[in-house]
Amino acid sequence: MTADKFAGRVAVVTGGAGGIGRALAEAFLQRGARVVLADVDPQALERTVADLRKDGGEVVGVVTDVTSRRSVEALAEEVRRQFGAVHLVCNNAGVAVFGPLREARHEDWEFAMAVNFWGVVHGIEVFLPWLLEQGQGGHILNTASMAGLVGMEWLGIYSASKFAVVGLSEALYRELKLLGIGVSVLCPMMVDTRINENSVRLRPAALRAPGVEPLVPPAEAMKGGVIPPAEVAQRVVRGIERGDLYILTHPEQREILRRRAERLDRMFDPDRW
Repeated sequence: MTADKFAGRVAVVTGGAGGIGRALAEAFLQRGARVVLADVDPQALERTVADLRKDGGEVVGVVTDVTSRRSVEALAEEVRRQFGAVHLVCNNAGVAVFGPLREARHEDWEFAMAVNFWGVVHGIEVFLPWLLEQGQGGHILNTASMAGLVGMEWLGIYSASKFAVVGLSEALYRELKLLGIGVSVLCPMMVDTRINENSVRLRPAALRAPGVEPLVPPAEAMKGGVIPPAEVAQRVVRGIERGDLYILTHPEQREILRRRAERLDRMFDPDRW
């Protein structure tokens, strides 16, 4: 890519109709990028695209179900038709599944993995060959979570899906570094989005346990201060510019991660080893 990683570039953002996805689009547009927003909610997507165009942004919306590789392929076809290139791919679509693992149902696992993990895989499968073929560099951003770095109570299924995204991103970062394509994994704590509500509202009937309503987490299950999506987006812009692998969002994360590292390190103490 050129010195400016955003001006004149084409960015694709899944889960782009609201929350972090919308904030990413706004941040990229401010830097002169052209943006393709993908989302499974057509009404929300239409509203978001209209809002962003009011400020003169070059934005296209494409209804996309990231759990379907064919749908993501159709997204790429539309990106190619509209702009003929792609430079920044944000695999951002995600859902939340809450509750004790001992009460988890198979449909909960299927739903979380289909969106949070396979949605990222499909984005990589479809767009990475194009990035390599172009020979213009580029960047892939995968949205994980702090729950993808530390397992958390009531978030076991969600954590499993996000740990997978972190591991995938770490491996991809190492593979693509010498090929001029950057990879970052976004691991936020609490952000002011509607992920809880949307995860329930947009969950397909086929992935709902019959007669069982999805759980809403108790307040004590969600830790950390809540920040606005715009703050996350600015951290993402900075992280992409620097080529950071990990993009974190909250100062509270440092102590939690330090304690995890210490627990691992202690296992090498003579009395434990």
